[in-house]
Amino acid sequence: MFIAHLPAGYLLTRRIVGTRQGLRRAAFATGLTFSVLPDFDLLYFYLIDGRRTLHHDYWTHTPLFWLAVAATLALALRLAGKRQYLILVWVALANVLLHLFLDSIAADIRWFHPVLETRFNLVEIPARFQPWYLNFILHWTFAAEVAICAAAAWIWARARLAARPVEASASE
Repeated sequence: MFIAHLPAGYLLTRRIVGTRQGLRRAAFATGLTFSVLPDFDLLYFYLIDGRRTLHHDYWTHTPLFWLAVAATLALALRLAGKRQYLILVWVALANVLLHLFLDSIAADIRWFHPVLETRFNLVEIPARFQPWYLNFILHWTFAAEVAICAAAAWIWARARLAARPVEASASE
């Protein structure tokens, strides 16, 4: 997945938040951040690791890690009496898991690591083109990414238009 993580995160966060007004901005900031957060490992991949390890093999692409982090945060918030912030933990976890699900369409994700090393993906994308990224852009799965981006743009634009104040007519 190349271009659809952020738009998909927007759509998911919008669905979770719904019409709730409390923590709306924080929820969107959290959702959009966590929709792309697993790919921050690309900095390590390129700058430190020298591209030796597939970036989907780092802990940032391990669902059990994120479940443990979310459970720890949820427990800490409950113990601190800050239950109103649990929605942010839910938004963060949902967006990370969506990111990993979307990656699983055309890339290997080890959903049960470290318990099980099996890699899961929906389709294998054959290496036919150079540079390597053309194999993904020219594959049918990229159309799904474009559709997600278009849906997010459409819904965002509709929301902006609906939020506009009604201007006074010129005849008044």
